[in-house]
Amino acid sequence: MTIRLFNTMGREIQEFHPLAADSVSLYTCGPTVYDFAHIGNLKTYVFEDVLRRTLEYFGFHVRHVMNVTDVGHLSSDADEGDDKMVKSARQKGKTIWEIADFYTKAFFTDVGRLNCLVPEVVCKATDHIAEMIALIEKIEKNGYTYLADGNVYFDISRFPSYGKMALLDRQELKAGARIAVDSGKKNPFDFVLWFTKSKFENQAMLWDSPWGKGYPGWHIECSAMSMKYLGERIDIHCGGIDHIPVHHTNEIAQSEAATGKPWVNYWLHGEFLNMGSVKMAKSAGNFTTLSSLVEKGYNPLDYRYYLLGAHYRSPLQFGQEALDAAKTARRGLVDRILRLKGSVAPAAPIGGKAAEYLKSFQSNAAEDLNMPRCLADLWTLLRDPEVPDDGKLAAALDMDRILGLDLANEKPEEAPKADSEAEALIREREEARKRKDFRRADEIRDILLAKGYRLEDGASGTRIKR
Repeated sequence: MTIRLFNTMGREIQEFHPLAADSVSLYTCGPTVYDFAHIGNLKTYVFEDVLRRTLEYFGFHVRHVMNVTDVGHLSSDADEGDDKMVKSARQKGKTIWEIADFYTKAFFTDVGRLNCLVPEVVCKATDHIAEMIALIEKIEKNGYTYLADGNVYFDISRFPSYGKMALLDRQELKAGARIAVDSGKKNPFDFVLWFTKSKFENQAMLWDSPWGKGYPGWHIECSAMSMKYLGERIDIHCGGIDHIPVHHTNEIAQSEAATGKPWVNYWLHGEFLNMGSVKMAKSAGNFTTLSSLVEKGYNPLDYRYYLLGAHYRSPLQFGQEALDAAKTARRGLVDRILRLKGSVAPAAPIGGKAAEYLKSFQSNAAEDLNMPRCLADLWTLLRDPEVPDDGKLAAALDMDRILGLDLANEKPEEAPKADSEAEALIREREEARKRKDFRRADEIRDILLAKGYRLEDGASGTRIKR
């Protein structure tokens, strides 16, 4: 089946043809580990996980590389403000190395709870300074840099196609749309490849280089590490849409200036998760973490299900009611899968109408990762009385290879033992529900919650949890 993806370079859906026949090189921008990832950040990582699962589902081997930025990312993507790592360490009274280690572990805990596959290569910026210096030397040799105030800058005037992917107009670039706060820049859109002490007086992370003791700019990290592990040309590069105008634009310029070759064939970008009328962001102070959702009683996979309900290129408005609906829907899905597991074998051949639903699912997944339609295919399959149970289960588990909801590993939960008073209340509530006295049923639910028992009503009955 042909996979079609929306390529930001060109702003159109294109057939996917990898550089090698049966393998895909995939680079995804990883976290800057100065704080917890918020659920808006995690939206991008779930979309990238769905992409990788889809490619692997259709038979490709995916060499997935993700960076961890633990040095050089300033509070503005355009070389302005404080170093995010330095600022976090100062605020929390920790060393930069302690901050990086703690939040790196926290990040991979979060994506693990969302059932995201681990990248084949996870590379830290601080482990690849030599590769960055070598790449900067190559760019310098090719005539694309200049020195000013001790820093090494990339000269965008030497790179005619600068801003092509972001659709930045050349006249706009000449006018200097970005605020020029760096007096060393010839053009406000020029960017730093290597900083020396001229930028910060007390930078904790410093390395020797041909230009003096200093540290790398943020943008050079991804180019150097992707080339080390994936070569000078790669199939797919992903990230959030906020990376398009600066970070990814600069990555393209420096990479192609170094090699003289097209660098990335397909650029894929995920849209924002919005809180109110603005995107969720740490800088805006309006962010929510995955742990905070768990503390409120949500399973991390409730959030994954919630994200699958919107296309990765569509902005998603975060709301409690929508998340509650996703939680209820996922619980209903799990209940159906558990009932099927209890009655049929999961390894049955997929034929008849089950195969038709699976084919529709595959077509929707191959058409730019249309997960809302894929979820609809799954639910239509499970609700169709004409599909035998063994076909339903086998097809649903096959679909989940892309959805990543971990349905194959779902097991019935053991209900906690309630004390005699709670058991009596549960029986009374069941009787109230039978006679449609929902006010009394809700009162009893609240009484039980105060006692430490949480009730969940589903298609298979009522579950009790501590």
